Amino acid sequence: MEYKAGSPEEIVQVDQPCEKVLKELECEFVGLALQNTDGPDVKWHYAAGNSNDKYKRITVRYGKGIAGKVISTGRQMYVDNFPENIPGKALEYPIMLAEGLIHAYAVPIHFKGIPKGVLLIGNRSGQPIDESMQSKARDAARTLENKLNG
Repeated sequence: MEYKAGSPEEIVQVDQPCEKVLKELECEFVGLALQNTDGPDVKWHYAAGNSNDKYKRITVRYGKGIAGKVISTGRQMYVDNFPENIPGKALEYPIMLAEGLIHAYAVPIHFKGIPKGVLLIGNRSGQPIDESMQSKARDAARTLENKLNG
């Protein structure tokens, strides 16, 4: 997948790091969401380990859903035992519902110092995302940031 970082000559490949994260962490899902360049909405652009293509149709408002919340706050987010341990309603987490995820960890991806994307790792099984996996996800997000920021 390519991300147009503002102008046509700023195109970055982002699918290979996502596939690498999926294999290295042995998690069941990796997704990449990016804020639209022409508005505040956030869209899931790429997924590895996905069970269907619903993620392609998910768009959330800035500040909503996992991706919107992570981008608006610039902070990581951990969801454990979905939907029991969440603030709000399950419908506010469309990527969790679409992929049947129980555990997820999302990390912001900064473009020119501003949070503009989210790397999410998740599991459908009962295996939580431990600190080691979270650390590797943060490292993968930094790798993506470096690619996006050239």
